[in-house]
Amino acid sequence: QVQLVESGGGLVQAGGSLRLSCAASGRTFSNYAMGWLRQAPGKEREFVAAISRNGGTAYYADSAKGRFTISIDNAKNTVYLQMNSLKPEDTAIYYCAADRLGVAIKSGRYDYWGQGTQVTVSS
Repeated sequence: QVQLVESGGGLVQAGGSLRLSCAASGRTFSNYAMGWLRQAPGKEREFVAAISRNGGTAYYADSAKGRFTISIDNAKNTVYLQMNSLKPEDTAIYYCAADRLGVAIKSGRYDYWGQGTQVTVSS
């Protein structure tokens, strides 16, 4: 089992920044690729970003490219999502997830999920 706890969400004005954190406990954190996904009201959960076990490879949704940066600190068992130039359409619950098979885009691939953290961007 891997337990994931997100933090760092909140209310921010358009153009602002937030950094989300996801602290992991349980099985060896470095065995898992990590991802951030989000779900807005009335919409399906969607991929935002993912990073490989060693942090060497990162993938982003088109909506996140150039604005968001995913990073991983295996020493701290923590994955981050730095979000800059936020837009109202980024408003969603952001989930951290772990995948034992490797980097994944589809939400169904992920084995473990956090409880989510709310991000609200006002216009």
